[in-house]
Amino acid sequence: MAFVINGLWGAWLVYWYVAAVGTKPVRRRESVASRVSHILPLVLAVALLIRPGMAGPALAAPIVSYRPSFPVISAVLIAAGLGFAVWARMHLAGNWSGTVTLKQDHELVRSGPYALVRHPIYTGVLLAMIGTVVANDRWSAVLALALMAAAFLRKIVIEERFMAEAFGPAYADYSRSTARLVPYLW
Repeated sequence: MAFVINGLWGAWLVYWYVAAVGTKPVRRRESVASRVSHILPLVLAVALLIRPGMAGPALAAPIVSYRPSFPVISAVLIAAGLGFAVWARMHLAGNWSGTVTLKQDHELVRSGPYALVRHPIYTGVLLAMIGTVVANDRWSAVLALALMAAAFLRKIVIEERFMAEAFGPAYADYSRSTARLVPYLW
């Protein structure tokens, strides 16, 4: 099952890089210091997933006793989360960027998954990470999830400031009517 789980993440990464081709030109970009503030926790999270023992034996310990259902639950959560992120990425189309940016002719997307949450890519990736925690069954994976969530929350603050400045009352209305990360939870 590890092959399936790794394959899901690998396929998602390939799609992510291929889909980045053809995005709109950047009009405004976050500063390097701002980018580092959310990239460093993400890098540490990935490192903890790849090398769970690097955080010491206590964090490399299992969370619960292994259950045969863990790989299946994990694969379902990862597939659902990454699928949701891909759906969101498709709706953003040329407005997408790996960094916090405003694009030329940037549009406020409110369709598809953006009708459910303002940041569906992060929602999907975090759901997939929960699946990865189930697969890894290590405290280091829980720490990686927490670091990733903190990084995304930091990035969300920056993104929402950019969007509020660009779209004013329209973004304020969208923010009032749509949850940040969890559908129907304001």
